[in-house]
Amino acid sequence: MKNEAKIKLFLVDDDAVFLKLLDIEFKLHADFDIETYVTGELCVENLSHYPDVIILDYLLNGVDKNAMNGIETLDKIKAYNPDIPVIILSGQDKIDVAIDCMHHRAYDYVVKSETAFMRIQKIITNIFRYQKMEKELNWYMERM
Repeated sequence: MKNEAKIKLFLVDDDAVFLKLLDIEFKLHADFDIETYVTGELCVENLSHYPDVIILDYLLNGVDKNAMNGIETLDKIKAYNPDIPVIILSGQDKIDVAIDCMHHRAYDYVVKSETAFMRIQKIITNIFRYQKMEKELNWYMERM
């Protein structure tokens, strides 16, 4: 049986309780390698750990009022590696916020709610399904 590496997931949120709840949910329902960060700066400093997916809070100003917000962090992540899928998680249910995140190349936008974890799981599944199809297509195209 092939031993595949775990998916490395970064969880970035300044709300320590919500961050811990997400961490617990992912550990209970899937076999991820999880790193948690309370600021965007810490996330960016650790991008060399090669996350497969990043779940990033939109505001990120609860720990330090001068900390980078989610959009600034997203821009730095995309400058480091534009291929890392970043899911923005926010308590704001505003379409203009979601559109702004997508303009900054977020993979998706999820509003914090009772169903947020299930939505994030589905998005992550879709990310890896898409990546697998892309690899298969590239393999096929190289042989033509």
